[in-house]
Amino acid sequence: MHDFKLVLAYHTQGQEIYWQFQNFNPPNSLEIGQSLAEASGYILAETPYNSSFAGYKDWFIQNYNRPGYTIEAGIGENPLPISQFDEIYNDNIGILILSAIL
Repeated sequence: MHDFKLVLAYHTQGQEIYWQFQNFNPPNSLEIGQSLAEASGYILAETPYNSSFAGYKDWFIQNYNRPGYTIEAGIGENPLPISQFDEIYNDNIGILILSAIL
């Protein structure tokens, strides 16, 4: 069994990071989210109500009371064009490194 400290779920659209689920606010989740937003240049945002209840992040937060984040990488029409790859990679490498060392 794994003892994950946090979870990242990647989606595309918006260059935002969703960090909470309903009234669940695991310890340090806001502060970690702010660090991830700073590292990526993405906006730390509250999860829209219509986006809740269906995601891995939400399940993880609710069941483990640990931080979870949905990273909305890129912007535009899906599927995102390959021309965005370098920008998305550069925006997200800091998120991946920070998440690995927390």
